[in-house]
Amino acid sequence: MWKKVLTWIILAVLIAYVVAISVWAHAEARKNSCKGITIEIVKTEKADSISTKGVLSEINSYPGKILGQQIPAINTREIEKHLKKMPQFEDVVCNFTTDGRLHVKVTPMVPELRVFEDSISYYINKEGKKMQSKASFFVDVPVVSGHFKGSFQAKDLLPVTRFIARDEALNSLVGMVYADSPDNIILIPRIHGHVINFGDTTRLKEKRDALIAIYRKVIPYKGWEEYDTISVKYRGQVVASRRNKFVQRPQNGEFDEPDMEESTLPEIETTETQNP
Repeated sequence: MWKKVLTWIILAVLIAYVVAISVWAHAEARKNSCKGITIEIVKTEKADSISTKGVLSEINSYPGKILGQQIPAINTREIEKHLKKMPQFEDVVCNFTTDGRLHVKVTPMVPELRVFEDSISYYINKEGKKMQSKASFFVDVPVVSGHFKGSFQAKDLLPVTRFIARDEALNSLVGMVYADSPDNIILIPRIHGHVINFGDTTRLKEKRDALIAIYRKVIPYKGWEEYDTISVKYRGQVVASRRNKFVQRPQNGEFDEPDMEESTLPEIETTETQNP
């Protein structure tokens, strides 16, 4: 009889032990599992408006389990990689807090350029990452237009657009930048009349000084619409193409003399191209 009682007592103790171990194991598992997700959105001056709800929605599309999953089994790098694919996010950092919550720090995309290409429009950041432009979202950034493919992309114009933005005179003058190739970057003034061929992204200050000299020495005498193109792409010279390709022959049968204001530009050689 005592043997049976002892056996039942031992069995009851073992069952209690197993239950206790199970409860303890689950408690420890809960301590080391993801208990929740917190979102931090970095505020920037020029950025899309991203809501916490929107970030959580993107996290929910992550293929792996997060909530309730053991923390060592959650790959934060993969979560970051997943979220960085979203065009609205410029940077994402994920880590776990001491209370077992996943902390997601999101930097919204900061647009540097608005690009018009064919029939579409989009923003790009400093790395060329694209974000669709929306009517409800407008950022005052430089505007560029052109055909960008292969090794020539819209982000390649950033040295020029940044230079223009920093220069008070050019920033007031230029309304848009157009380019189909890296060697013929065209500045389009805000005032209709002519365009400026800025060449490539090199010697920017030299080209700027040559252009300002033209506006001070030539345009006041010739007028804003005398030329259809002013080119400063070549080193040491300015090439101006007349809007009217035909030069009127005076009654005495002689052609006009060269323009004195052009030939006396300081340290600049000015050439006019014309088709007789």
